[in-house]
Amino acid sequence: MTPVGARPRILVTRAETVVGERWDDYADRVREAGGEAIALDQAGWERSGAAASYDGLLLTAGVDIDPARYGEERAPQVRAIAPERDAFETAILEDALRRDVPVLAICRGHQLFNVAAEGSLLQHLEEREPHRARRGDGDAIDSGWHDVDLAPGSRLAAAFGARRLHVNSRHHQAVTAERAAPGLRVTATSADGIVEALERPDRRWAVSVQWHPEMTGHLEMAPDQRPLFEAFVAACRETPPG
Repeated sequence: MTPVGARPRILVTRAETVVGERWDDYADRVREAGGEAIALDQAGWERSGAAASYDGLLLTAGVDIDPARYGEERAPQVRAIAPERDAFETAILEDALRRDVPVLAICRGHQLFNVAAEGSLLQHLEEREPHRARRGDGDAIDSGWHDVDLAPGSRLAAAFGARRLHVNSRHHQAVTAERAAPGLRVTATSADGIVEALERPDRRWAVSVQWHPEMTGHLEMAPDQRPLFEAFVAACRETPPG
């Protein structure tokens, strides 16, 4: 357990830069909730590996997951992939789950959370509304927006004290009910049936969300999503040392 007054050490994965997304946003949300955000990339994990000491893991967004990881050929719409990142993040996720360290996985992280548990992905949403991002002024990328329904008794429902959230969306791959891994619980869905959140019931706190709760700015999520980060960091405070 983290000593009283100390900030839990939370690994926040960092890889390629995606237009409209910032690693600092994830780190800021962790710090606001009382955690210490520690950047982790593939080289850092290879140096430390299983010797790393941490209290929580946050998997961030990024490029598409290689369909080869779930035994499918790559569809034409899957353009940018990073197989080395897939392998590195799967390794750190498996390490965290083995240690029962709390996990929060966001967007690409949500999809990897499912694939690592032997689920698969819909490689491309033919009907992109309301999930697609839109290019705004300059380099700005505006989110799509829609409601998600939270499952009663889920970690998300407990954190927010609500059954429905209005969330942002910017993805073209997705977890669907038939592709969700058998060991995971579907805890949020959109009206068109996209799986928007997953939890692993056999771990203390392991949650993934498809939306971007870290984002700030015009009509973005961070203020309303603070309960999610607070619940995550609170669980990290309870992580045994090691």
